[in-house]
Amino acid sequence: MAMGKKAVFLDRDGTLIVDMDYLSDPDGVQLIDGAAEAVRRLSAAGYLIVMVSNQSGVARGMFTEREVRAVNRRVYSLLEQAGAHLDGDYYCPHYPKGTVPRYSIQCDCRKPAPGMGLRAAAELDIDLGRSCMIGDKSADVEFGKNCGMKNAVLVRTGHGMDQELDGGYGMIAADIRQAAELILQAGEEE
Repeated sequence: MAMGKKAVFLDRDGTLIVDMDYLSDPDGVQLIDGAAEAVRRLSAAGYLIVMVSNQSGVARGMFTEREVRAVNRRVYSLLEQAGAHLDGDYYCPHYPKGTVPRYSIQCDCRKPAPGMGLRAAAELDIDLGRSCMIGDKSADVEFGKNCGMKNAVLVRTGHGMDQELDGGYGMIAADIRQAAELILQAGEEE
C-alpha cells in the first residue's frame, strides 16, 4: 500500500505572517522573520506546505471570504518572491457566535476540529500520521493531535506567548524558523 505524502501544516496569523487582528487588507500582510526560509527548508526536505487558518471575521461580519482569499493570495506572492511556496491553503469562515447567519454555525473545520486537515489529506494525498502542525495557539496543537499528526509545534510569536501545551503532545519553539528546525531534526531521527 502506497503511503501518502508528508506535510507541514502552518497556521497563518501569528505563525506565518504578523498577526494584525482580523486582517482583511492584502497590503497589511507581512511575513514573520524567517518564515520564507523555514518554508523553503521544509519543502526541500520533502514536506508539502499547507496553510490552515480560522477566519472567524467572516462569521463576525468583519470581512468577506473574498477578502480572506485576497490576503491568502498576498501570502503566496510574498513567499514566492522569497523563493518559497505553499502547496495548498484552507480556511474556516465559521464561528458559532458570529453575526452572519450562514457562517454562524458549529462546523467540523474550525480548529481544533480536524476538518481542514482531513480535507487537505484527501485532496493532496497527505499521510497525516507522517505530518506536523506549526501554530501560535493551543488550538493549533490540538488540531494536529485531532488529525493524528506525528507532532505539533507551538511557536511563541503571535498569540503563542500566552499559550501552553496540555497533555504531553507537542513541542515549543521561539518562532517558525526554530519550529522548522525541530521538525527537520525529528525527521532525521526516523
